[in-house]
Amino acid sequence: MESAQKFIAIVPAAGVGKRMQANIPKQYLRINDETILHHTVMKLLSHPLINQVILALSPDDEYFAESQLAHHKDIIRVNGGTERVHSVLNGLTAVDKKEYPWVLVHDAARPCVSHEDIDKLIQRCLSHDCGGILAVPVRDTMKRGVEAVNGLTTIEKTVEREQLWHALTPQLYKTAELTLSIEQALEQDVQITDEASAIEHVNLPSLLVSASSENIKITHPDDIALAEFYINKQIHIHSKEKEKKCV
Repeated sequence: MESAQKFIAIVPAAGVGKRMQANIPKQYLRINDETILHHTVMKLLSHPLINQVILALSPDDEYFAESQLAHHKDIIRVNGGTERVHSVLNGLTAVDKKEYPWVLVHDAARPCVSHEDIDKLIQRCLSHDCGGILAVPVRDTMKRGVEAVNGLTTIEKTVEREQLWHALTPQLYKTAELTLSIEQALEQDVQITDEASAIEHVNLPSLLVSASSENIKITHPDDIALAEFYINKQIHIHSKEKEKKCV
């Protein structure tokens, strides 16, 4: 993808990932002898338009210093916060808004994002001068559940899926707009689950950019094997593409 604009990415990675049932934070679990965090960060830095990555890490993180990432010249470390939104805001304060008027925010536990989808997000947002997110349309029938008195969950009703999307990352917004949106939401004690929700709160538009469903977030133990499958698939495809170029 050709563009004069260069980008910086923020990766909030201060969480512990309790649902993974592991004795270390999930971003430090390994796939192909590399941590999930390493796969994610290097996928971003290997994109031709992404110059730097800001990592928001817990001040008590005892694993990062021993990783290869700790000495990478294009990685900036900042302290993470109590919630994802605080980590992202800490990352935003480290961004030179003149040098990087746009910023990507990407989950540490999404190592399978493709360069093609990042290209699509950047192209769509810049051409429309509007922030947006990668997303996947909901394909399954959606049910709203309600917890019964006996502890079981029963169906309350079927939810119309036609306009529903699974929100993914990266999410791409103008740096100044995202910073102000998050600050305003925090001041008003509004719950912010991702960058798009902060932008929604101040009534700014966001584009939905259709992406590959392979861009999974590693949340549960079973996700590790699926992520490994997608990562190895991508490695195989890229090696085949290099072979063709060399012929």
